[in-house]
Order: sequence, then structure tokens, then C-alpha cells
Amino acid sequence: MLHKPAVTSAPINDLMTKRWSTRAFDASKPVTSTELAALLEAARWAPSANNSQPWRFLVWNKATDEASWRRAFECLAPGNQAWAGNAPLLVLSCVAATAPDGKPYRHGGHDTGMATFSLMLQAVELGLAAHAMAGFNADKARAEFGVPAEFTPMTMVAIGHQAAPEILTDDVRAKELVPRTRRALAETFFAGAWGKGA
Repeated sequence: MLHKPAVTSAPINDLMTKRWSTRAFDASKPVTSTELAALLEAARWAPSANNSQPWRFLVWNKATDEASWRRAFECLAPGNQAWAGNAPLLVLSCVAATAPDGKPYRHGGHDTGMATFSLMLQAVELGLAAHAMAGFNADKARAEFGVPAEFTPMTMVAIGHQAAPEILTDDVRAKELVPRTRRALAETFFAGAWGKGA
């Protein structure tokens, strides 16, 4: 199994250093019902503005409903289909456009992202891996699974046990082996005014 811990400029929580988006999943190892419950519970307890909880999640488990999982898989972009077929779980996050009082959820996407990331960190805690994907057909997912008009499909996440990169095709394996990088702190975080390094 490939390990790619983040090389940080300051010590951070181990879950964050261990989390990375593998493309190599072990098709022979399902996610247990206990593990799935923990993943969803972690997302449920994510913070949100005024505790609005604007997120909803669709979950497809290959072990318990392969037909529905296959329909979700068919919503993925071809580049993601090239590797996500071994992931036993696919999850779709959706965000509400408006609050119950009819006002727009200005922070809805942000809050749904926090719920999704909470799920992903819980995956690391459980010894699982999770890879979030923007590459999917949101309109197809909406039509296939009855997502209401007032919700927007946001992100698909593949979840499962990590496998060795050797199971991947050459082109996908090359992406898997690329070192992890991030911009320098001073390029992203500013102090007092835009552009002034923190």
C-alpha cells in the first residue's frame, strides 16, 4: 500500500497528514455496515451556519445493491470510471439552495464541503480511503436518483480500502505516484490585507 503523508511546514493532526486521494481501491474488501454508520455520523455532526445542515447524501453500496451502485458509477466521468470501479462505496453530496424560510443558503456549499470532509477524515480514522470527485454528470445523477430541484449535486466520493498502485493502468498509476504538493503559506494566507503574507 502506498503512503503519501503530507510534508507540512508546521505539525498538524495525523488524520490530515495521512489523508490523500488514492485511486487504488481493493474490490475484494467491502465497507462494513459499522464503518458506513461511522462515516455518515461524522458527516452528520459537521458544523453549519445556524445549524442549518443544508446537506443531503446519497449512498450506494456495491455489496448490498450492486445495480444502484452501477447506475451511480455510470454517472462518473470516463477518467474517474477508469479507477473508481473497485471502490465499494460511492457517495454523492447535495446542497439545498435555500433555507426553510426561503432565504438563500449563502454558506450552503461551504457547509456541505465541511460535512463531506468530515466523512473523509472519518474514513482515514477507520483505515479506509476516500477520493472526492468533481468529474461526474450532475444532471444524470439528478434524473437517475430523483434529486429534488431545490438541491444541487456537488461531489461524488469513492470510499473503500486502499490497494497497491500496481492494480491501476499505467496512466492512472502515474497520477497515483505523483508527490503531493501545496502552495506555500504566503501565497494563500494573508495578514491584514490581500497579498501580505501571514
